[in-house]
Amino acid sequence: MFIHWGVYAVPAGEYHGKPVEGYGEWIMHHASIPASEYKEFAKDFTASEYDPKAWADLAKEAGMKYVVITSKHHDGFALYDSAASEWNAVKASGAKCDLIAPLAEAVRAAGLKFGLYYSQAQDWVNPGGGYWKYKNSKNNEPWDPAQRGDFDEYLAKTALPQTKEILIQYHPDVIWWDTPANMTRERSQKFVDLLSLSPKIISNNRLGLQDCFLGDTKTPERRIPPRGYPGQVFEVCMTMNDTWGYKKNDNHWVSVRQILRYLSDISSKGGNFLLNVGPDGHGRIPPACVERLQAVGRWMKLNGEAIYATKGGPFPRRLSWGRVTQKPRPDGGVTMYAQIWDWPVDGEIAMPGLTQLPISGKVLVSGLPVTAHVTSEGIAVKLPGAAPDPDVSVAKLEFPKPLEVTGEPCPVLGADGRITLTAYDADTHGSYTGNITLAGSGAEARLTGWTSEDWKMEYLVKSTTAQKWILTAEVAALKPARLILQIKDQQIDVKTPATGSITNWQTVELARFSLPFGESRLEFLPCKEGWTGGPDIRKVWLTPTP
Repeated sequence: MFIHWGVYAVPAGEYHGKPVEGYGEWIMHHASIPASEYKEFAKDFTASEYDPKAWADLAKEAGMKYVVITSKHHDGFALYDSAASEWNAVKASGAKCDLIAPLAEAVRAAGLKFGLYYSQAQDWVNPGGGYWKYKNSKNNEPWDPAQRGDFDEYLAKTALPQTKEILIQYHPDVIWWDTPANMTRERSQKFVDLLSLSPKIISNNRLGLQDCFLGDTKTPERRIPPRGYPGQVFEVCMTMNDTWGYKKNDNHWVSVRQILRYLSDISSKGGNFLLNVGPDGHGRIPPACVERLQAVGRWMKLNGEAIYATKGGPFPRRLSWGRVTQKPRPDGGVTMYAQIWDWPVDGEIAMPGLTQLPISGKVLVSGLPVTAHVTSEGIAVKLPGAAPDPDVSVAKLEFPKPLEVTGEPCPVLGADGRITLTAYDADTHGSYTGNITLAGSGAEARLTGWTSEDWKMEYLVKSTTAQKWILTAEVAALKPARLILQIKDQQIDVKTPATGSITNWQTVELARFSLPFGESRLEFLPCKEGWTGGPDIRKVWLTPTP
């Protein structure tokens, strides 16, 4: 559980009666609120209904294993009594108490690990706190003269002492740095030195710029890396709506199904999932969050062994019916968990390239037996009856030895003489604002929601010879779009038409080009000039030219 809680929960996304675009916790920045005016919100940050035990119990009920809360976000407000700044919950807010200590106690009493988020290099209230990197103003001036100051002095007088405070007072198991603006190697090292106060602490990779401090975990935000980070530890952080900090009018909640499939996808790539809640100024977690976490918890009670302590699946290409995790057994065998998103009509799921049959299998919830047989492409698993869960069902398969999977990691020429690329073959690359999403299932799966000019998508293909190709795609869109197709040093202008509706699919030729022998990466980039969004894409074909 990720918890974003602070004074920003009081304005709750509105300033002078008008909604402010962007994340709730960024309202001070996005609305250019002067520090003196922003501080006035603190008196209404009462935490009057704050129940740390209920928060900890909710995290445990959801099947979570650790909790990370914002000890100080970018508005500089500390949720505890800091000696380094009076802008804190005890001295400056209506709460008038340390809000970290009771949560740390409750979380640990529930048997969970406790972590603290700390914004080390961005602080819009304490003078000198790194504002210039994030505010597009003339001469790099802040929106409020009170923010002026020396960055190194801010680090020495506020950020470093506060880091020491939270390490000594709360002994967090995790420290979650954020936004490493201006954090050179020299500046970062001073924080790294403090970590010796807690030698077993886990830290993320957002302390310093570039390779100043890699930390223990990578932290993709609101996006799942298409192929994970092989050999590296990572944790995907996401929200349940469009904000981290509380916004009273943000009711764009993701479904329980989507949360479960995020969890399934992340675990299949070997990652952890850090899911956010944003309590209001009184300390109430929104009911929509509670309902979703309770539903996830019910699923985890039945299927948690397919998530906990597992490794990513062995298949080089994503599977159209769902995701796979695996767990080695002490006897040298492997337990595979087939996390089935789309229960097949004929009752069979294909596992291409798998070279051995399981010695036993069952549906995890019902215990009904699962069988398997060899096919020309690998093995097929026969499932009994109907799906026990409409969102994600799990079949547990026992194999006598480590799994070996043959086959190409990317699509190759098929029997019809074409390379066929489905929505499952696309690698989508978003940003902290989100990503192109995979919707639908089976043959109807499509890539949708391409709204940002900062996102892109790509396909990895393999050509058995140097060859010229015709690229066609099945697209649907309300508006025409321009894309740039990049293949190594080639850049090709690509146009997709308006098809009348997002359910009216048209197959159109997009480009003609040459590919060398071997693997090539086809990148689709937005043409930023006049960008209004990208099309929905269902399938893409590469056909050799005569």
